[in-house]
Amino acid sequence: MVTPAQSTWKGNQSLSEWDQIGCTKYASSIYFYAPTTLPFQTITQTLIDSLSHTLPHFYPLAGRLRSLNNGRFQLECNENGAVFIAAELNADLSYFEKDYFTPTLESDCLLLPYVNESLPIHELPLLLVQLTKFSCGGLSLGITTSHVLVDGLSVANFMTEWARIARGLPLQKPPFLDKKAFGVGDCCGSNPQRFDHSNDFGNMPFLLKQPKVEELKKMKTTMFTLKLTKEQVQKLKNKANKDLDRPSRPYTRYEALAAHIWRCSSKARKHDSQQPTACAVTIDSRKRLEPPLPFEYFGNGVFDVTARCTAGELLSSSLSEVASKVRSVIEMVTNDYVLSAIEYLKSQQDLTKFQYSYKSSTNGGGKYCGNPVISVINLVNLPFKGIDFGWGKEIHFGPAYHEIDGDLWIIRNSSDDDESLLIVICLLVEHVEAFKMYFFDDMIN
Repeated sequence: MVTPAQSTWKGNQSLSEWDQIGCTKYASSIYFYAPTTLPFQTITQTLIDSLSHTLPHFYPLAGRLRSLNNGRFQLECNENGAVFIAAELNADLSYFEKDYFTPTLESDCLLLPYVNESLPIHELPLLLVQLTKFSCGGLSLGITTSHVLVDGLSVANFMTEWARIARGLPLQKPPFLDKKAFGVGDCCGSNPQRFDHSNDFGNMPFLLKQPKVEELKKMKTTMFTLKLTKEQVQKLKNKANKDLDRPSRPYTRYEALAAHIWRCSSKARKHDSQQPTACAVTIDSRKRLEPPLPFEYFGNGVFDVTARCTAGELLSSSLSEVASKVRSVIEMVTNDYVLSAIEYLKSQQDLTKFQYSYKSSTNGGGKYCGNPVISVINLVNLPFKGIDFGWGKEIHFGPAYHEIDGDLWIIRNSSDDDESLLIVICLLVEHVEAFKMYFFDDMIN
């Protein structure tokens, strides 16, 4: 257990509504590093010492959660520390790095720290790290954090500062720990609820033809990775903007990609024309507030909004029209919307119905719950790339293994400098080949 090198603030800390909805389990990611001649013991000690000196600044990561009534949590800042594991694996880095690393259950078991979730929540660490040395001298660094405590941007900022301290540099951007902007400490009624949120926060459409229990048991999901070159991304943007009414702002890379992915997933899943579908878009509310929260806000600032329509409408619309649907839900999230949503969640007696685990169902079907929903998570603009602890930048960064049908990440390709993107996707096995075909063919046609 790695504890803070200096004493930190101790006590109980309230969490925001965003901390207590969505995924309330753990989220993991992994970094790969090229072979180095530095002794493994030196690398291990460097990471332990620098982590110990980083935790005083990010002291919530050294604490523990406590479960309150009605699906709510509290953070106990107690300096209990983070788990650090050093391991050696009799395998070459190339075993995992074939064709753009795609996580598997095997890679998670070997390269990520084990979390014993059968323990009481107040005994579970909020940060776990595993450093693994391969027989070729390459390294991996598996990071597991409690999603109740932090979102992806917070983890990325933490990794950036930890790496700086490991290289002997001072902290550059301290975490912003004040949660008052999200209404923490305020009683209900401090902000008016101006919007209808009854369809927000996980209330997704179902398949009209629900699979039987026996069919569900036979279904298997898999993860795969697709590469998009800079030229392909631009071609998709151009296609989305072809029918755009001027002087409208051109559709962004994300809007074009999300629209394209939404259409391809519906085709691959062979939806009937009347089937309701949805594209979940992850929004960072930090920059939607007035004034905006600092980039360094440490906690959860993201939540999902969903664009919805039937499969018939989706597939009969142009890419530009579908991108417009994606944009409309993104632009819906204003300062007033965020504050209204917080007020709505505060008014709920129990938040459990807004929570899910990556191992449980949000849509009645366990890990197959995604169909007819696709969730497009954009990590492109987060500072996950270029994390250098003193032996060079990573050669790959990406999410851990995932079983939820329809979850998808857009990430930068760490191994290239040509601005190419990697699309990491989880789908039912039976839909994978069709999705790949539509994904590339529909860019041209």
